[in-house]
Amino acid sequence: MTEAYIIDGVRTPMGRFGGGLSHVHPVDLGAHVLAGLVERTGIDPGEVDDIIWGCVGQIGAQAFNLGRNCALVAGFPETVPAVTIDRQCGSSQQAVHFAAQAIMSGTMDLVIAGGTEVMSLVKLNSQGDVGPQLEMGYPFDAPGWAERFGDELIHQFRGGNLIAERWGITGTDMNGLALQSHTKAHRAWEEGRFDSQVLPVGDCARDEGIRPNTSMEKMATLQPFSEFGPLTAAMSSQITDGAAALLVASERAVERYGLTPLARVHTMAVTGSDPVLILTGPIPATQMALKRAGLGVDDVDLFECNEAFASVVLAWQAEVGVDPERVNVNGGAIALGHPLGASGARIMTTLVHEMQRSGASLGLQTMCEGGGLSNATILEAA
Repeated sequence: MTEAYIIDGVRTPMGRFGGGLSHVHPVDLGAHVLAGLVERTGIDPGEVDDIIWGCVGQIGAQAFNLGRNCALVAGFPETVPAVTIDRQCGSSQQAVHFAAQAIMSGTMDLVIAGGTEVMSLVKLNSQGDVGPQLEMGYPFDAPGWAERFGDELIHQFRGGNLIAERWGITGTDMNGLALQSHTKAHRAWEEGRFDSQVLPVGDCARDEGIRPNTSMEKMATLQPFSEFGPLTAAMSSQITDGAAALLVASERAVERYGLTPLARVHTMAVTGSDPVLILTGPIPATQMALKRAGLGVDDVDLFECNEAFASVVLAWQAEVGVDPERVNVNGGAIALGHPLGASGARIMTTLVHEMQRSGASLGLQTMCEGGGLSNATILEAA
C-alpha cells in the first residue's frame, strides 16, 4: 500500500457573517483557493486525478456539484473530474480521507480535497428548512425515524446544551474556553503563524471574527440564544464564509513532480454516535484512531477539535484525557469561525502548517458532525 502525503494546504481568511467575503460567490471563493494551491505547489492542474469538495448547504449558489464548478472557474481542464460531498461539518475532512484512500489504493496519484461555504448567502440549515415551505417534507418527518427515536427534537443547539448538562460543564467553563480561543487566535496572527496558509481575497486579508478585547465579564452578560440551555453566542462557533484546499499526493507523484510533503496521513477513522446528542462523536472517533494507530494520547503533540460549541471540546478533553495546552493552539471555530463544509480543510490546513512551524511529529484532528458522526485524522510530519 502506498502512502498518502499532504503537500500543501491553503485557506481564505474566515469572513464574518455579512463581512468581507459575504459578497463573493461560493464558486469564485472555492476557485480562489484551488488556483492558489496550484500556483503554490507548481503542479500541472491537468495531472490532478480528482477534486473532492465539501459543502453542507448544497442549494442555490452552492448546488449542482459546487466542487466541479469551482474547478472549472479556477481554470482546471475540463477533463479533471470533481465531486461534492456532505458529511455535515466534517465534509472536507472526509474529503481528505477519500483523497488519501484513493491514493493508498493505488488508483490515483494527485487529489485535491477541500470545501467552500458562504453562510452569509446560503443560510444555516436552509437546504432542509425550505422543504416544508415547498411541500417537499423534512428529513426527520419520516415515520421510520419516529419509530426509532420518537419525537426527540434533533437540533445542534439542543445537543450542545445536553452535553454541558451531562458532563457538568458550567457557563464559566465554557466562557473560559471561548476566551482562550480568541486569545490564541489573536496571538497567532500577531506572531505570523497564519501567514503561510492564508490567501487574501481582495481587501479581506485576516480572519474577521477574532475579538482580542473580549473578557469573561463581557461574555457573562450574554443571554442564552435558545430555550435548550445555557449556551450563548460567545460559547459557540461563528457563522462564517470561507474556503480551503489541500493537495494530497502518492509517493510516486512526490518523486515524479519533485514535491515536498508537509505530512503523511498516518491514520484515519470515522464513526457514529448518538444522533440526538449529535456532537459527542469526537470522543469515540479519537479513541478509535489512537487505537488503530497504536498510540496513546501522550504520543500526540497537537490536537484540533472543532469548537462547534465550547461544551463539545470540554467534554471531549475530559473523556479522552487530552492536555488542554495541546488543543487548538492557534484558536478554534469560536474565534476563527466555522464555515461548515470548508471547516475540515481549514482545520487541517492550520494543523499541518502548525506542525511544520513547531516541529511537532504527530497531530490529530477531530470534528463533531450532524447525525452523530465524527472523523478523526492523525498526521505525521514528513
